[in-house]
Amino acid sequence: MDIVVDTCPSLGPDEQALFLRIREALPILADISRADILLYCWNGGNEARVAAQAKPHSVPSIRAQSLVGQTVTATEHPVVFRALLRGRHILGTRGVIAEGAPIIQEVHPVRTPAGKIIGAMSIEKTLIEYERHQRRSRPFQHAVYDMQQTVLRGQLEGAGDLTPFGEHDGILVIDSDRRIQYASGIANIIYRKLGYMETLPQKRLGELETGDEFLVSRALTQRRCLEEEAREGPLIWIRKAIPLQGRRHPRTTWPRILDRPVGERGLVGVFLTISDVTEARQKEAQLKIKTAMLQEIQHRVKNSLQTIVALLRLQARRASNEEARAVIEESINRILSVALVHDFLFQPDTRVVNIRALSERILNQTARGVMDPRKRIRLDIQGQDVFLPAEQATPCALVINELIQNSLEHGYDRRSGGTITLNLSSNDREIIMEIRDDGQGLPAGFDLNQDSSLGLKIVQTLVEDGLKGRFELRSDGGAAAIVTFPKPEEA
Repeated sequence: MDIVVDTCPSLGPDEQALFLRIREALPILADISRADILLYCWNGGNEARVAAQAKPHSVPSIRAQSLVGQTVTATEHPVVFRALLRGRHILGTRGVIAEGAPIIQEVHPVRTPAGKIIGAMSIEKTLIEYERHQRRSRPFQHAVYDMQQTVLRGQLEGAGDLTPFGEHDGILVIDSDRRIQYASGIANIIYRKLGYMETLPQKRLGELETGDEFLVSRALTQRRCLEEEAREGPLIWIRKAIPLQGRRHPRTTWPRILDRPVGERGLVGVFLTISDVTEARQKEAQLKIKTAMLQEIQHRVKNSLQTIVALLRLQARRASNEEARAVIEESINRILSVALVHDFLFQPDTRVVNIRALSERILNQTARGVMDPRKRIRLDIQGQDVFLPAEQATPCALVINELIQNSLEHGYDRRSGGTITLNLSSNDREIIMEIRDDGQGLPAGFDLNQDSSLGLKIVQTLVEDGLKGRFELRSDGGAAAIVTFPKPEEA
């Protein structure tokens, strides 16, 4: 309601309600009409304003941008103003060219029940699409016209609950006697999958062993649009039933468009659309099975990692010397780092891992389980978010864990405290991770290739083989470890 009120402040409450009902029905009308639709509000002056816009799903839209809220004049949109001033349907063209052809406009005035003209509905399509419509069967053309008029009167109830009508959906025109007057080529193909090889037009719905008649009867009885998903034999269909109101011609169910129809206005038929979603539902079912299997695998892997950690902790407590206990603790931390990556990757809708968020978890894990509580060592993280796929996230997490452990083990063994900082950054080509501490620095004459501990050798292997990057370690007011590796292609 906010769009209509903001766009058309001159409308009264009843007029606003009418515009809201029309606007709700525009999407499905655009799909069935195979046209872009603009709804204008007008207060009788020299300007009109676009109150709503709908683009079709059944054909490509001819408008790239939204026009809602724009004010237009008679000079800019003469066909719209001719319909407003004359109070009748006007057919014309716009100077805009779409795909090499002029745009055809069918403009209908919007009237209140008292007959006051308060706006216009412009149905716009390419000349090619207009000619295609003119070549379609008369029952289909008449049904589209009746649907347009039903929408203009704000009488298409439940239209806002319908899903879009696509280019691969079939469509039937059913008269009020439940007889098929028109079936599209796609509709015929869909019904042939159930074994109906004969021509559908002039058949009664009751002759088809489907749920069509029940849905159409409900739509006519309730006088509103209905949609359902149901199984038809081996197929799964989404059906929409759109009731149409019009005036019956004395000698035919469908009124003529050019002559004013006579007779009492009432329900004249139903648009019945069919979408075969069998393949889509089968893929969804297969995806659910795969997802359930992955969740089960994830659960089992997580339990296995927890079991391994528990066993290692038990072994650490039983270790006879401090060196063996330290080796086991380092292994535990490596496993926990892998487990953290695993948790990140199995979050819903996760395709990549935020390394900054993962690093925060690693630092928190280190602070709780590894750091000597008697030393005042602060762990800090700086820099930007960096997103990596799983094949890079796992070695990256292990590198961060090993370098933090190395700083804790060698940087502060003779100091009571300090700060270890992880900084993440990137440029157009590379990602840079820098872990810096203010500890005692590297030993004099340290050579990374000759003097590395097991942890640093693991880091070198992970960086060079896993990340295809470079690893540098130097003294700089403490120790600074710099890891540089190429950005992933999708980053």
